[in-house]
Amino acid sequence: MNGHSAEESASLTIRPIELSDAAAACALIQQLGYERPFDDVADWIESLAKGAESQAAFVAEVANHVIGWIEISIQNRLQSAPYALIGGLVVKEGFRNQRIGQRLCEHAEAWSWTTGVAIVRVTSRNTRLDAHRFYENNGYRLTKVSHIFEKNRPA
Repeated sequence: MNGHSAEESASLTIRPIELSDAAAACALIQQLGYERPFDDVADWIESLAKGAESQAAFVAEVANHVIGWIEISIQNRLQSAPYALIGGLVVKEGFRNQRIGQRLCEHAEAWSWTTGVAIVRVTSRNTRLDAHRFYENNGYRLTKVSHIFEKNRPA
């Protein structure tokens, strides 16, 4: 799908991710700037099908082509009330700025509200200014700036 039209955007479908979406999800992961092996993505999708009630992922598709995805999970912490965390959101290049990301967020938010969670949270790298504007334009507000620290398991 090289071109896109308002008509195609109108026929957008949002549905739960399926194992058959793994290759498209991998390609979109690369557009986010990450690499994840196909088998790992497929295993992750299969884990959702096994009843992960605190996690969900949805794809946006037009004419049977996946053009975006969002994944969300319920976070339970000792120090705060449960919240839903958007762990990732991507819309394929060439389909951005057509409200597809907004529709994916609305779908994930609706899933979150049905779980009884009152807050949806998202993190975004400090260099992704377009993403920051997107979230702010869709009702999210900046509440905290953090650093992320990691430690790898010793070899």
